[in-house]
Amino acid sequence: MFTGLIESVGFVVSISKQKNTRICVESSLDVKIGDSVAINGACLTVVDIKNKLLCFDVSPETMLRTNLSYLKPKDPVNLERAMIAGVSRLDGHIVLGHVDFVSTVKSIKNLGEHRELDIYIPSSYKLTVVSKGSIAIDGISLTINYVFEDFIRLNIIPHTWDHTNLYTKRIGDYVNVETDIIGKYVARYMEKYDKSSLDKFIDNLL
Repeated sequence: MFTGLIESVGFVVSISKQKNTRICVESSLDVKIGDSVAINGACLTVVDIKNKLLCFDVSPETMLRTNLSYLKPKDPVNLERAMIAGVSRLDGHIVLGHVDFVSTVKSIKNLGEHRELDIYIPSSYKLTVVSKGSIAIDGISLTINYVFEDFIRLNIIPHTWDHTNLYTKRIGDYVNVETDIIGKYVARYMEKYDKSSLDKFIDNLL
């Protein structure tokens, strides 16, 4: 489990695709073999460490469902170690490291020192995003400012822009998206029950 607060940006050194895909990233993160690390929001396990080189085996499912399949040597990636329960504040939001889908950047606008970032959202995930709710983009915990018909709008503060891989993004680039787990459970509940049942459930809560 993660918080969506990126600890550092690493750089891809190598990607080998034989029996399994192995991605090696240059990073100074303090980790050991077996630790979980989110790369662009995808939870992976450290399988080898050589000096500052961290290597991860990536399953076919992860390659299929994330933007890791588009990575090339020298690409920057967002890195976050798994959270430590009960030791530090949960400053972001609950991020599982299970990417829901890969989307693309619709637009990027400069608003003084801030940036306005629009990301496409497929209709099948529309119910899981709400204005002022949380979402993870390439593993970064962000707040949704507005929800439109097929995209969401995010405001990126200078610190987040400068200390994640967002500064490299261009229109049309791929990003990993993980919607809020609470929103997914609510959407699942709404699929299972009709409106009258949902209204009754809410009335009982009140």
